[in-house]
Amino acid sequence: MALISRGQLSPEVAARIPPGQQLTVKWPVLHYGSIPDVDLATWNFTLTGLVEKPVQLTWDEFQALPHTTRFNDIHCVTRWSKLDNTWEGIAVRDVLARVNVKPEATHVLIHAEHGFTANLALSDFDREDNLFAFRHDGMELSPEHGWPIRLVVPHLYFWKSVKWVRGLEFLSNDVPGFWEQNGYHMRGDPWAEERYSTWW
Repeated sequence: MALISRGQLSPEVAARIPPGQQLTVKWPVLHYGSIPDVDLATWNFTLTGLVEKPVQLTWDEFQALPHTTRFNDIHCVTRWSKLDNTWEGIAVRDVLARVNVKPEATHVLIHAEHGFTANLALSDFDREDNLFAFRHDGMELSPEHGWPIRLVVPHLYFWKSVKWVRGLEFLSNDVPGFWEQNGYHMRGDPWAEERYSTWW
C-alpha cells in the first residue's frame, strides 16, 4: 500500500490528516477472522438493552428506512487516512428513531457477525454524520469491507466503524468491545491519537 506523508501534501490537505497519519488513495482491507457468509433472508438488526421495547428489523424493513448520503474522511489506527469518501446508507438517527432509548442510557455496544463488538458513547454515536452504509463511492460494499451493512463513524478511528453490523445494545456504562478488550483505546479520537488504552 502506497502512503503519502504529510510533508508531501499541500497545507490544505495536510490540515485534514490527523497526527501520525499518512494519506492513502486505496482502501486497505483490515479485519480479524473470516468474512461472514450472510444470508439476507434470515438477516436481522436488533435494538436492545435500555430501550422501552426491543426492536428487530428484517433486511427489507431496514432497507425501507430513509436512505441518505454522507461525505467524509476516514482515519485508521494503523496510520492511514483516506479522504473524500462518499457513503450511501441509513442515518444512525433514522435507526434511533425506531426505538425509545431510556434516559439512563449513556453508551451503545455495537454487535456484529461472529460475536464481534465495539463500544461508543451515545454522544459519539448519535451524530448527524454517522450512518449505516451499504455503498461506498458509488459501489455496493464488498464483503471484505462489511457488506451488507457497516457502521461509519468518521470522527473516530475506523475500527469503531464496525463491519457486518447486526444490532445495538444500549447501556448505562461503558463496556469495552473486542478491540478495546485487546488494548485499543475506549474512545479512539484520531486528532488526540487515542490509539491504545490506559483503562486496564
